[in-house]
Amino acid sequence: MASVVPEHPPALWRNPRPRRTYDVVIVGAGGHGLATAYYLARNHGITDVAVLERGWLAGGNMARNTAIIRSNYLWEESAALYEHALKLWEGLSEELDYDVLFSQRGVLNLAHTLQDVRDSVRRVEANRLQGIDAEWLDPAQVEEFCPIVNVSEEARYPVLGATLQRRAGIADHDRVAWAYARAADALGVDLIQNCEVTGITVRDGRVTGVETNQGAISAGRVALAAAGHTSVLAGMAGLRLPVQSHPLQALVSELFEPLHPCVVMSNAVHVYVSQAHKGELVLGAGVDRYNSYGQRGGFHVIQQQIAAALELFPAFARARVLRTWAGVVDVSPDASPIVGRTPVDGLYLNCGWGTGGFKATPGAGWVFAHTIAEDRPHALNEPFSLERFTTGALIDEHGAAAVAH
Repeated sequence: MASVVPEHPPALWRNPRPRRTYDVVIVGAGGHGLATAYYLARNHGITDVAVLERGWLAGGNMARNTAIIRSNYLWEESAALYEHALKLWEGLSEELDYDVLFSQRGVLNLAHTLQDVRDSVRRVEANRLQGIDAEWLDPAQVEEFCPIVNVSEEARYPVLGATLQRRAGIADHDRVAWAYARAADALGVDLIQNCEVTGITVRDGRVTGVETNQGAISAGRVALAAAGHTSVLAGMAGLRLPVQSHPLQALVSELFEPLHPCVVMSNAVHVYVSQAHKGELVLGAGVDRYNSYGQRGGFHVIQQQIAAALELFPAFARARVLRTWAGVVDVSPDASPIVGRTPVDGLYLNCGWGTGGFKATPGAGWVFAHTIAEDRPHALNEPFSLERFTTGALIDEHGAAAVAH
């Protein structure tokens, strides 16, 4: 008897027209917006939710990052939030019943100077006090863990050691978005694509809804999760946010057989390298120094990025660049996110993640959903309020975690 092949569903989620009113409208269908919608439904029973995306679902920064996941940040507030996210990552494929290809291959942060060593060892000890796995490796141990790294004493940037978080790794960003979208849709959330928000309506200090290119939508609560464009949206409600938007570039090579066993990051030469599941080498750089909303950056950054990678990985010299791209990241003054309420009742912010947004996806969605549902922050995002920029209680992660990605 011939086996019956199950029919593949025509789509992983519905593509509905927006209704005229919802309890909650989330602006931005990237990882954070989709995760927030899912946890609103799953954790809080709030399913009358619309996620609005001006383009296609997960077509912004979610599709334009290097997919690195780790929790080894220095400050307790950051480490706690990212560790919560990492623990969610470890069970996410089972939770969402969809393989997100989370690969815990380990992340090395290289140290090239004595100050790098001091800072790195400090972070390892801080992580251990926080209950987060962390190790310090000497150059020989670095070579053993990642044989293709150049640890020669004659190298331009000699490797003096590295921190290692073994539970860290990478995931497939597209699959993460699809998994959250599929799960949120199954719980009744409407995912509205090609729906650009053109205005936010506020009456007597309270948000009442949004204007879109598909008509006005009323909502008792509006949540902004649009990465580099969140400040533009907040301006529609009369808020000026302390964030700046910059291009962040990355590139991939042609396909190779498995040759790079982990993720390697270096602050001194500012490059981070991994190998994707399909085989491409994935290289990331630092942000372009100018402000822009364009999804492209300066060629000189790519030049510097490749030069740095070749110093660390001479074996890559003959690899060909397949494509380059840029996301638009929003950076706050202390390089930490803003997640919480705003002076406008019913309007909530999830922004300022800079280059660390992807790794936080499950944790950010979890605490942002709690904040929206309860109208008060979760304990994990309470330190990341907008008010910290007036009280001075900053969480300065600029360089604190070796590389702010």
